[in-house]
Amino acid sequence: MAQSQFSCQPLRKTGDLKSTHNSDATDVPGLDRRDRARRLAWKDIAKRFCDPRDCLASYVALESAEVLAGVKPANLLSISDRTNSCGRNPYRLWKAWGKQVLDATPLQAHELADRGHSVLVLLYQPEALKNLLLSPAIRAILHREGYADDLCLTGVLDKLTESLAAGVFPHEIGMFLGYPLKDVAGFMGLARIPFTCQGPWKMYGDPRNSLRLAETFRSCRARMATDLACCSSPYECLSGNSYPGRSLFLPHI
Repeated sequence: MAQSQFSCQPLRKTGDLKSTHNSDATDVPGLDRRDRARRLAWKDIAKRFCDPRDCLASYVALESAEVLAGVKPANLLSISDRTNSCGRNPYRLWKAWGKQVLDATPLQAHELADRGHSVLVLLYQPEALKNLLLSPAIRAILHREGYADDLCLTGVLDKLTESLAAGVFPHEIGMFLGYPLKDVAGFMGLARIPFTCQGPWKMYGDPRNSLRLAETFRSCRARMATDLACCSSPYECLSGNSYPGRSLFLPHI
C-alpha cells in the first residue's frame, strides 16, 4: 500500500461528520508513480465520453468507486445544478438519465433531498446496507435516534429523507457511509471518546484504523479514476467486475 496521504490534524468539532475537504469529488491520489504524477478529476475523465449518458456513467462510477469495491455500503453525492468547466451539468444529466444509467449496475439510488439547485443522492449497494442493519450496535444507535424497532431498508431511507425535509441533518448516516462506528458515536456524543484526528471525516480515539480505512477509500477512487481514463466504456467500470474478489461490506467498529 502507498504511504498514507493523511495525518492527524486536530480541529474543533464543527460541521458535519464528513470533512469539508472534498477529496471524494476531485482529489484523486494515485497508487503508483504514474497516478501520483497526475490526479484525475471527473472533469478530466468526462471529456473522453461524448454521449451524455456515458458522461453521467463515468461520474457515477467515480463517485461510487468504494461501494463497487465492497469497502463502503453507500456514498453520499451532492449534485449541483451547475455547468462544469468540461461543459457538462451533472445535475441535469442525473435528472435526465440517472435511472437508466443505474439499471445497468448493481447499485441503487435514493434521492434524500432535491432543493431545485442541487440534489442529495445516496448511492448504495442494497445487500451491503441490509447487512449493515443486522449489526446490534448499529441497530441500537438507530433506535436511539427514533428509527422503528422493525428496521428495514425502505424505512431507514424514508427516515433519512424525513429528517432532511425537517431541516435536521441525520448524522447517523455516517454509519451507512462506512465510517467506523466509534467515529460516528464520538461525533454524535454517544460515547466519551476524545476527538483526535481530522481526515476526510472526524476521527475519535485511536485514529490508526480510521486512517488506514481512509487510505483504502482513496485507493479505490484512484483505481477507478485510472480505469475510467483507459476503458472503452464507463459501463465496464460500473458493472463492478473490476473488483471480482470484493467481499460484502462489514461494519467498521
